[in-house]
Amino acid sequence: MFVKNNKVKFYILLVVLLISACTPEIEYDLVLIGDNIYTAAEGDSSDISAIAVVEDRIVAVGDSNSIMQNIHPGARVVRMGDGFIMPGLIEGHGHFSGLGSLLQNLNFLKDTSWAQIMQKVVTKAESMDAGEWVFGRGWHQEKWTITPENGFDGYPMHDELSKLTSKNPVLLIHASGHSLYANEEAMKLAGITPESLDPVGGRIVKNDQGDIVGVFEERAMTPFKETYKEYLDQLDEEEQLALWQEGIDLAQQECLENGITSFQDAGSTFEELDRYEQRAKEGNLDVRLWVMLREKNKDLDDRISSYRKVNLGNYFYTCRAIKSELDGALGAYGAWLLKPYNDKPGFVGQNTTPVSDVESIAKKCFENDMQLCVHAIGDRANKETLDIMASYNEKTPGLRWRVEHAQHLNPNDINRFKETGAIASMQAVHCTSDAPFVVKRLGDMRAKIGAYAWKALLRNGVKIVNGTDVPVEDIDPITNFYSSVTRTRLDNGMTFFVEQRMSREEALRSYTIDAAYGAFEEDLKGSIEVGKLADFTIIDTNWLECSDDEIPDTKVLYTIVGGEIKYENTEALKQ
Repeated sequence: MFVKNNKVKFYILLVVLLISACTPEIEYDLVLIGDNIYTAAEGDSSDISAIAVVEDRIVAVGDSNSIMQNIHPGARVVRMGDGFIMPGLIEGHGHFSGLGSLLQNLNFLKDTSWAQIMQKVVTKAESMDAGEWVFGRGWHQEKWTITPENGFDGYPMHDELSKLTSKNPVLLIHASGHSLYANEEAMKLAGITPESLDPVGGRIVKNDQGDIVGVFEERAMTPFKETYKEYLDQLDEEEQLALWQEGIDLAQQECLENGITSFQDAGSTFEELDRYEQRAKEGNLDVRLWVMLREKNKDLDDRISSYRKVNLGNYFYTCRAIKSELDGALGAYGAWLLKPYNDKPGFVGQNTTPVSDVESIAKKCFENDMQLCVHAIGDRANKETLDIMASYNEKTPGLRWRVEHAQHLNPNDINRFKETGAIASMQAVHCTSDAPFVVKRLGDMRAKIGAYAWKALLRNGVKIVNGTDVPVEDIDPITNFYSSVTRTRLDNGMTFFVEQRMSREEALRSYTIDAAYGAFEEDLKGSIEVGKLADFTIIDTNWLECSDDEIPDTKVLYTIVGGEIKYENTEALKQ
């Protein structure tokens, strides 16, 4: 018996040695080696130290010794040491062309006073020909450290700016995108006079004397947007297209430098969808786009089915969702609430789109296998959205319809997210960015139990998709991750009900596998597993183990999309 067993062992060993000797070197294109790899996959990944890629797919995940044993000499090997390798980060709610526009025009996101903004505008106007529009975005009156003199409700009167920019119309979009500031010349072109009345779902802000302040909220922005579009339409078509394409190129680069490999766009027109599709088919997208269609309800009927596209251009373009909205933003008193604002008695915000319209869009989504994505910030808007989603989830569970923002919830509706199968698409940085005025708007109790209720939703088994709502906020995922796990402002240390913060892994999942789930893409991306797309973000800090204070200093080292290194931070890698 002993002899037989040893003979068997000998023959087995001989076969193994012969196979090994005859095995050709594996022609991997890229191998990543590191001590800290977060896979976002189920099961223990503590023994994983290497990832192998062929073309645009992950083909092996395991220990570095086994993967490197037969590697082909031509493979590129990236040794990260204690760098942190994770699935490519997914921006879960942003505006791609809006990011491009922000990078092309005046940007006020970091300005802390009206004086700073006005100086930028005046300087820009002085460099332009008469009649050219000055366009900018990002101001927020609640984030100014100095209240404008002779203003109203924290807003400056337009008179001084109008005087200094009399030859140019000025259009400045609020950071939230739900109000704007205009000078007198822009008002003339838009047909706005002191006698103009508030439109349904909007407000022309006037002081106690009835004078126009210069701020136009929600639907009151429409005349300005239409007039500005007419101005742009005067440009040569090729010039317009070239300008748009330039913005998209800038947006892509901004994403890659910030470690973003996929971008969920929260609403684009038919025209923009055509352009994205063409870029994808031509191989001119470096960031994967998942796009929501955004058009008026009446214009959707005959075109929805032809715009549903999945994984075109080698998985760089998908449109399988439709965006709508029910309210505006809290900062501009546009969030639709169940009870009046704490600092605006008797006012419950704006219902910007009739509920019947959103119900109609929901029906079209259901009939065309599209995800419904509804902008809902106030608790009334969220309740109405969940009511709509509940009726369809009863017919067909698993629709994965999304509530975009889900910022302020009535406690009774938190459980309903799970019941309706709704995805909570939330932007963590909004919590810390808005923190200075949320309690003012809602009062302490509403803010404490229902504002940015991440942990309450997660405890109920709800998937959270994270993002920044760029250009409302910077696309920076580092600041957003910090907000997710601390609910603390970086500038002054102000905290906002920290019991609702996410754990480190919950926050990572919200930017990777759960974000992919929210787009029906979890089989393609969001985790590091064999067969999935080779999208990776590599940073210099271990987000699972570092201190909170170390997070803001994180640097993106590599952004890899489809196995190709699209961004390499050479300066940081030298350190």
